[in-house]
Amino acid sequence: MIDTSSILFRLAGTIEARRLADPASSYVAKLLHGGQDRILKKLAEESAEVLMASKDGDRKHITGEMADLWFHCLILLAHHGLSPDNVLAELERREGLSGIDEKAARKTE
Repeated sequence: MIDTSSILFRLAGTIEARRLADPASSYVAKLLHGGQDRILKKLAEESAEVLMASKDGDRKHITGEMADLWFHCLILLAHHGLSPDNVLAELERREGLSGIDEKAARKTE
């Protein structure tokens, strides 16, 4: 089994390292320098591609598009000064909770 958390952290580190790169030579730097709207537009595009791949039922295509989406989610996290640690901690906090109960608790906060 692949150590997926390690991959996420390595990618997050690469994204952070490219924050200061020349946008002309780094796709990540170009997105980060383009600001939130540019990143969100790319996330919307990647999300739509995941949906279409799922609708087609092509597992290889789904996997590739999901990888693109996760990568761009990591860029959005970096834009906000967050990392996979933040998301993993939240998932851990929710572990064992009923989705219905967890959602109801958010409404009372």
